[in-house]
Amino acid sequence: MLNHVMVGTDDIERSKRFYDAVLGVLGAGEPIRHKSDAGQTRLFYVHDGNTFAVSEPINGEAASNGNGSTIGFKCDSPEQVKQLHDVAVAHGGTSIEGAPGLRDSNMGAMHLSYVRDPDGNKLCGIHRPK
Repeated sequence: MLNHVMVGTDDIERSKRFYDAVLGVLGAGEPIRHKSDAGQTRLFYVHDGNTFAVSEPINGEAASNGNGSTIGFKCDSPEQVKQLHDVAVAHGGTSIEGAPGLRDSNMGAMHLSYVRDPDGNKLCGIHRPK
C-alpha cells in the first residue's frame, strides 16, 4: 500500500547520524543522498522493499512533526524492539509512552517501544508475536 514515508528535518547531518544508527538496528545500510532541484538535501533509506526518507523542507520553512502521527518500524523480536528504543535514545531521541515491553490491546498482544527523533517525529518499534 505504501511506497515511502518521509519526515522533515532542520539538521540533515544530525538526522543522518540518528537514522543511520536506529535503522541500522533493522539492517538498513547507508542512505541514498539526493539534492533536489531547489537545493534541499534528502536521505533515502531503502531496505527490504521499503523506503524511509528524511528531507529538509522544500518550502524553506522549519520542519515540524505531525500531531497524531506515528511511524512504526517492524522488528523481528522483542529484543529488537528494545534495542531500537535504546539506540534511538543513545543517539539523541527521547523515550516516550513508558518503557519498551509487552502491551495488550484490542489488536492482540504486541511488544512496543516509542521514541521521538531529534526533530520530534514519533517512532514506534513493534513486534507482534506469531
